[in-house]
Amino acid sequence: MTRNKILITGASSGLGEGMARAYAAQGRALALCARRTDRLDELKAELEPQAAQVAVARLDVTDLPTVPTVFRQLRDDLGGLDRVIVNAGLGKGAPIGTGKAHANIETMQTNLVGALAQVEAALEIFREQNSGHLVLISSMSAVRGLPKAQAAYSASKAGLSALGEGLQAEFARSPITVSVILPGYISTDINAGVKTKLMADRDTGVSALVAAIDAERARTPVPRWPWTPIDLALRHLPAAITRRMV
Repeated sequence: MTRNKILITGASSGLGEGMARAYAAQGRALALCARRTDRLDELKAELEPQAAQVAVARLDVTDLPTVPTVFRQLRDDLGGLDRVIVNAGLGKGAPIGTGKAHANIETMQTNLVGALAQVEAALEIFREQNSGHLVLISSMSAVRGLPKAQAAYSASKAGLSALGEGLQAEFARSPITVSVILPGYISTDINAGVKTKLMADRDTGVSALVAAIDAERARTPVPRWPWTPIDLALRHLPAAITRRMV
């Protein structure tokens, strides 16, 4: 099935912007939202010659009452939604108990509570339509809890993955599909300063991400290599071993 009408949150930069560009190049209709409206307007102007349609709206996913309003507005702009990609996220963090709770709380509010608000809004639309593809952009950090400054981020993404698993059970054998995508290290602002040989360049990462989303599998690490074997190792090896990996 081709999903022609796609909503992407966090679309003003990083993976969200990359996915918007990839889907625009395929001629799909896009609903893009983020906090930075100036960047959204610029992106809309760039993508309109390729995309079937581009609608944009400001959205702060932590402003919970506005989320369903913006989603419905964008649905109306596109005349329906085939896919919603819950992508907006934050990577702030500090070791827990070091006096910087605000950074960890903000990350949890954006990545988990804000994501839940997006899921609620998307599934209201999909239930009305009796169709749709919900995509949750989680992270490889969700597979095993990470220490220190990444602990809250890891926990927020683990919660998002668990939410996706529950929805997959609920919507099994229905016209509504739910996919959980777990990106590894991809060169975007959220990974600025990370030094690792496992880092994929943004174009490679976005290409793998779009392919995984279009395949509509339940759970996919991206890029598939090397993250599929790493995923298996993190899930099944004893903690004494995996702690050295994270």
